[in-house]
Amino acid sequence: MTTTDHGVGDAVAARTGESALSAHRLVFSREGRMIIDGVDIDLPVGSFGAVIGPNGAGKSTLLQLMVGTLPIQSGTVVFDGDDVLALKRRDRARLVALSEQHGDGDTGLRVRDVVLLGRTPHIGRWSAEGPDDRRIGADALAAVGMTAFADRPFDTLSGGERQRVHLARALAQEPKLLLLDEPTNHLDVRAQLSLLSLVRAQTAAGLTAVAALHDLNIAAAYADAVIVLSAGRVVAAGPAASVLTGDLISEVYGVRADVLEHPRTGRPLIAFDTT
Repeated sequence: MTTTDHGVGDAVAARTGESALSAHRLVFSREGRMIIDGVDIDLPVGSFGAVIGPNGAGKSTLLQLMVGTLPIQSGTVVFDGDDVLALKRRDRARLVALSEQHGDGDTGLRVRDVVLLGRTPHIGRWSAEGPDDRRIGADALAAVGMTAFADRPFDTLSGGERQRVHLARALAQEPKLLLLDEPTNHLDVRAQLSLLSLVRAQTAAGLTAVAALHDLNIAAAYADAVIVLSAGRVVAAGPAASVLTGDLISEVYGVRADVLEHPRTGRPLIAFDTT
C-alpha cells in the first residue's frame, strides 16, 4: 500500500508553485479515543482534494478541525501563509467555509435567507445585507440550480435540495478555501455530477477545495489529489491513478476491486467484486 507522512503537495502539480493549504500533524481525541492521529495535508492553490476512507476513519472530524469548529489538540493549519486557527472567527470565516451535511440551525428560514447567512462575515456588526450581498446570494443559488426554491421554507426541502443550499451558502461566503462534508450525499447521479463539476469550475478560478467523499469513483473522476484515511491516519495520498489501487482498496475497505481506465477520461474506474 502506498503510504505518506508528508501530505500530497509533492504529488500534485501545483498551479502556482506554492502550497495553499498545509495542515501539519493534526491530532484530536474524544473520550480517550484517538480520532485524528498526526494527519498531514498539503494542497496547491486551485486544486481539489478528496478525503476518502471507511466510516469512522475521521473524514468529517478532519474538516471540522481545519475550519476550527472542533478544538484542535495539536498541529497547525496554514493557508496561503495565514495560521487559520489563530485568526479571529470573523477573519477565518472570510477565508474558509465548510459546507456540512446537516444544518439544524436553519429551521424556520427561507432558502434565500439561509444562503445570505454566508454573507455574515462580510457585513458590519450592526448592518443588514445590501444589494451586493443579495446579488452574491442570488448568484450562489443560481450556481447550484436552486433559484426557483429561493422563497421556499428550508424545512420543506428534500435532503438533496438541502445539500445544494448548504453549498450555495458556503459559496456566498466567498471563501478562498472550501471544505465540503459529503457534498453528494442524498443527490441523484445527475445532481452529483453537476455539483462536482461546479466545484471543479470554482477551483479552475482559483478556489482551493477539500471534500470528504464516500464514492471512490466520484473521487477518482474529479479530484486532483486523493487522501486516504484509515483509523484517523493518512495511509496514502497523491493523484488518484497512483493511490487507488486494488491492493489499497482491499486493505482499507476490506473488499476486492479491479481498477480500470475510464474509456473517455483516462481516469481510474473502480469495479467492485460482488461475487
